[in-house]
Amino acid sequence: MAARALMIQGTGSDVGKSLIVAGLARVFTRRGLAVRPFKPQNMSNNAAVTADGGEIGRAQALQARAARVPPSVHMNPVLLKPQSEIGAQVVVQGKVVGNARAREYQAMKPRLLGAVLDSFARLAATADLVLVEGAGSASEVNLRAADIANMGFARAADVPVVLLGDIDRGGVIASLVGTKAVIEPADAAMIVGFIVNRFRGDPTLFDDGMRTIARHTGWQALGLVPFFEAAGRLPAEDALGLPGRSATAGGDRTRIAVLAYPRIANFDDFDPLRLEPHVDLVFVRPGEAVPGDAMLVVLPGSKATIADLAALRQAGWDIDLAAHLRRGGHVLGICGGYQMLGRTVADPDGIEGPPATVAGLGLLDVDTVLEGDKILVETSGETVAGAVPFKGYEMHIGRTTRAPSPQGCRPLLRLGEERLDGTISADGRIAGCYVHGLMTDDRQRRHWLKRIGAQASDLAYEPAIDATLDLLADHLERAIDCDRLLALAHPPRLTRA
Repeated sequence: MAARALMIQGTGSDVGKSLIVAGLARVFTRRGLAVRPFKPQNMSNNAAVTADGGEIGRAQALQARAARVPPSVHMNPVLLKPQSEIGAQVVVQGKVVGNARAREYQAMKPRLLGAVLDSFARLAATADLVLVEGAGSASEVNLRAADIANMGFARAADVPVVLLGDIDRGGVIASLVGTKAVIEPADAAMIVGFIVNRFRGDPTLFDDGMRTIARHTGWQALGLVPFFEAAGRLPAEDALGLPGRSATAGGDRTRIAVLAYPRIANFDDFDPLRLEPHVDLVFVRPGEAVPGDAMLVVLPGSKATIADLAALRQAGWDIDLAAHLRRGGHVLGICGGYQMLGRTVADPDGIEGPPATVAGLGLLDVDTVLEGDKILVETSGETVAGAVPFKGYEMHIGRTTRAPSPQGCRPLLRLGEERLDGTISADGRIAGCYVHGLMTDDRQRRHWLKRIGAQASDLAYEPAIDATLDLLADHLERAIDCDRLLALAHPPRLTRA
């Protein structure tokens, strides 16, 4: 049977497209179909390493998990990772091809359509159903001419579209009807129906609303999806999903603070800590002070280490970190955060911006040079002290070397039999490494919580994610006419329309 395809586009960013595609992927996988997720173009600094040696948006990795298949570079053939002065890093089929500012990228897009259609064809050859996710808003008519993310792709591949609106933010009738009003008639003809997401309250109160949208657009209503409370257990796609500050930790909850600098990357590293009942996880934004009652301060990954190090200092967080350490607190740096903890960070080739060498925070006796090919690899090993095992991944450019240390710094992790990674101070309170995903590994998370005197639960994080995806699938099957969705999907016809 030829693969069928269906595309979920949105009336705007953050209307729930990624979550809906993940839930539908689990719905149709449970029905015995071979499902593949696909997003032609994504913009995110939250990326995942794939089994075929590349990187894709974290949302597509979650959707692959929902479909019970390994993530592939072809599930997200164009990934844009915002940087500093040089715009965004452009990743095509898992590999970095260069950097581009917004206007330069617009000129690149027609050439990228070939890679997008190639990846889509590869997925379709292995699937019964390809679920495609759009990007941003379907009504960005100012960007339509070179579009590869929404209607440009839908028409090039002849994939029917379902338009998703978010009632929780208000104005959903106007956003759906307005999309029909501003897009080209040929684009509007690709839309076969609409879904309203994140409804709260009695759904019968919006019956007239659904009929109004259908009357003004000519599109069929396919579902009114109630707000899914358990969505917070799943990884957020971008910084819009970061939790805010809370009240004082109090009781038996230990506060952990993550510095949310402007180009924070791979912050889903810390999602498991949000689910720990005895942990109060807060993301500290520029303009906010590091909480004085935090037991652990985390410097997360960054897409532009030197720029974010400058932002860290501008926010006064270097002063806060010094005070935190004087109070006996702990500090952990991951990837770019590890680089910041060292003595120097050098970018001789201008990978992140103008060539420069800057002083690090000087909390670990290491030096970093940003050079060489990007490392994208799944990894495993154990802590040097205590032999606590872990699984994770590396995703970075740069080489960090440990100097002879008057402070008594030593290696943190052992990767395999011969390779060491990371550094930890003599007193064990300051540590950093390149390995992402330490907190996702239940063994490591419990180890780190114990180190800072926090109470760890018996949370099994990976099974919890899988159980939440099943709950999401149940939720969508109750709210959406999934049989009708499947009937609306049809085999794509790859053209350059």
